[in-house]
Amino acid sequence: MTKFLLISEDSEKENIIKDVCSSDEVITSVDEVLIFDILKVEEPDIVIIDGDFKSIDLKPLCRKIKQFPVIVLMIMGETFHNKDITHNVNLFIKSPIDKNLLSATIDSSLKTRQTLLKMTKSNQELARSLYQLNVLYDTSSQLAGSLDKDKLLKIMTEGIEKSLNFELSCTLMFRSDREPVLLVNSLYKVSDRLLEALKLRAILSYKSLLSDPPFDIKIGNLKIEKTIKHNIQEYDFSVLRYDNMFAPIMLNDEFFGFTEIYREKPFTTEDATCFQTLVQQVTIPLKSASFTQELKATNRKLQKLERLKSEFISIVSHELRTPLTAIKNAMDIILSGKAGDMTENIQKFVTMGKRNAIRLTGIVNDLLDISKIEAGKMDFKFELTHIEPVIEVVKNNLAEVAREKELTIKYVAGDTAEVYADSNRIEQVLTNLVSNAIKFTPNAGEIEITSKIVNARDLQYDHCFEEDIKNLKGNYLQVCVEDHGIGIERKDLNHVFDKFAQIENSLSRQVGGSGLGLPIARQLMESHNGAIWCDSEINKGSRFYFVIPVANDKSNFNMIKKQLIQKARSSGNTVAIIKIKSTKTVIENLIREENLLNKTYMSNSLIEDDGMVASLSMVVVDGDKPSAEFLKKKIDSLTLQKKNVYGECDIMYSYEIEGDTHEKDSYSR
Repeated sequence: MTKFLLISEDSEKENIIKDVCSSDEVITSVDEVLIFDILKVEEPDIVIIDGDFKSIDLKPLCRKIKQFPVIVLMIMGETFHNKDITHNVNLFIKSPIDKNLLSATIDSSLKTRQTLLKMTKSNQELARSLYQLNVLYDTSSQLAGSLDKDKLLKIMTEGIEKSLNFELSCTLMFRSDREPVLLVNSLYKVSDRLLEALKLRAILSYKSLLSDPPFDIKIGNLKIEKTIKHNIQEYDFSVLRYDNMFAPIMLNDEFFGFTEIYREKPFTTEDATCFQTLVQQVTIPLKSASFTQELKATNRKLQKLERLKSEFISIVSHELRTPLTAIKNAMDIILSGKAGDMTENIQKFVTMGKRNAIRLTGIVNDLLDISKIEAGKMDFKFELTHIEPVIEVVKNNLAEVAREKELTIKYVAGDTAEVYADSNRIEQVLTNLVSNAIKFTPNAGEIEITSKIVNARDLQYDHCFEEDIKNLKGNYLQVCVEDHGIGIERKDLNHVFDKFAQIENSLSRQVGGSGLGLPIARQLMESHNGAIWCDSEINKGSRFYFVIPVANDKSNFNMIKKQLIQKARSSGNTVAIIKIKSTKTVIENLIREENLLNKTYMSNSLIEDDGMVASLSMVVVDGDKPSAEFLKKKIDSLTLQKKNVYGECDIMYSYEIEGDTHEKDSYSR
């Protein structure tokens, strides 16, 4: 049945219209307030306005009626109406009214209205579909940026809420194999008995989904986490009668949980598709999150095992070194003759025992060094030094061992330059390389040590060492130890610096060793911001190279930074590295300020030129975010107070705390 609203005082016109629309409902009104009440409550299909109606100003009336979803038909009589009124009217009919024409006009109006309603509905559905697609896209983007299970499910729930406007949702998840959680998101408060019902429903759904559930969920061990939007009313059992949708969160056969939503307004087919799509979107990120969680747990276990191994090696090595020292001292006393005369055989066996005690002490020391390096507790004393004295010390220390095999150790000095290094540790590396050369070089051979300055781009090495060397930049002091021994096969080069590794051949089995010397050398070179590698030919010999940065402001700063970080971490402190970027002149003036160069906060500074721009770096031991902020404010205050010195400039601060990079802050001057 069609509803009409007639606005007219003419009873004759009213009777004609009621006669034409006898099977429909016609409501007549001449009161403006009542007219709009009828439009809101009765929702008529067609409004018929008498053009000769004088009691109300038709201009604002037509404009207001046009805001409602109705067809407006005007009966044109004697009164003239300008376009301000007529452009808000859909159809016109002349007075006196022709009943046939009126009936045809009404039929046409109803068809037009039906078409408009269909178009409006289609537009609404299209707008809703576009909105849901937009929500799906945004949700997908957010899901791709997280590996946290809780956050992923929160993003999924927010996406479902935005697109479907549910009243209540329940999501079962597992934070671990032993921690099931029911996440309840509700528009209003949830009664205690409804919560118990939801828990029971979740348990029954879980058991029905899985034929062989991996974990037995019970009411007592199912944790509830609620998110309530409004506390103005409370949901009870009645919410369970709402329309609902359910979806398991699964990828292939892997079960992550499920989600269920309730809404008073029925869900459509499009809603169901949107819901299932959103739930499916979260499965792959959840799978990745599970892998990440497992990987972190495995890494923690491996780190713990590595720490226990290092501690075990350290303890055993310390325990071994004490009796070995006593044994060696006892043998020294016996060999000195202070314990009495010895036969030739006794002297031979005691000498053999002393030699093996010294060898075992070396292995123990290697074990201690590798455990210290891995634990970050190796002590370094970096200072400006030259390589030549270190090489001479190593030559002299190993001269006697070389003479036993009739070997010659030759040093060919090339370019010289200062390096910022720990002389004792460089000596340790070089001793290891020369000792190995002595072991694997046949009698009456020659070992050659060379040193020269090279640029990183001119270094030559096998591709298996590329990861160790490719990031080197600038000039380096290169030291090479070359022998003419048995050599190493090319396929074995990448294993030379592995822990406890010895390349398999008859001579290596004869000379023995701990297999730790070269790995220790590699770690020591990394600590010096350098590198170590080798190349070799079978039966022709091997060449072992190591490089250390030539001393300059940047290399010195990097070494000091590494040393301070190592010391701070071994003592349980933290390290903040502050970087300031501005014009060269500004930074040069900044570092001259005694007030800024407070050694309590800043341990070293460095200027790196980049055209007209430079950067200042500072290391703050036992630092934290507040101390980093303090330094930034200190510099900021200084530049503001002395604009005549620093002028108008831009200063950019950034800082890292133990590898954690914080946001960059820019201040315009």
